[in-house]
Amino acid sequence: MFIDINSLLINNTNLGSYLVSIQYGHNKVWGKDTGRSTLSGKTTGTFKGIVWKFKLTFRKLTKEELELISPILDSAWQQTTYYDTNYQRLNTIETYTGDWETLNKNTFSNVAKANESFEISVIGTTPIKY
Repeated sequence: MFIDINSLLINNTNLGSYLVSIQYGHNKVWGKDTGRSTLSGKTTGTFKGIVWKFKLTFRKLTKEELELISPILDSAWQQTTYYDTNYQRLNTIETYTGDWETLNKNTFSNVAKANESFEISVIGTTPIKY
């Protein structure tokens, strides 16, 4: 949950002021033994935990802002700090990022914010068991 401008950091860089929205995914991970019985219809299995997925939507960024966050988004692994509603505090997990693209319009003009808004997913590497 985004509780204030300081509640989402990636590699110790506060991203709050660059974002338009954050979608929080609480993705359940189940073991290989999970399934439904064909006779009784009952579902059984081993619950491994929750893998967090953050879908970040960035506002239009200046050249300097994009140059600041690009190395973070392009790194293989990140340390992401977020507000965890189960722990009711900031929590830090290891994450990786999905692909991302920027769209530039008016590339030959002197517009300071020529790039458009863009999205990226930040995904936890290990399930958290609450």
